[in-house]
Amino acid sequence: MLTGLIIVGVLIVLIVLFLSVITTSKAYKFKHTVDSLENNPNISDDCKVQNSNNK
Repeated sequence: MLTGLIIVGVLIVLIVLFLSVITTSKAYKFKHTVDSLENNPNISDDCKVQNSNNK
């Protein structure tokens, strides 16, 4: 009885570990994009001038 519970517990841990590795791998492969500041309607003209001076 105890051996069966240990085996089931180890299987659950291995499944969770496997799924975590797959999820993390997919997350690192995802390409993130950033919108440019020039075409952003939410930024005022003052911020655009400050950002262009920092380049």
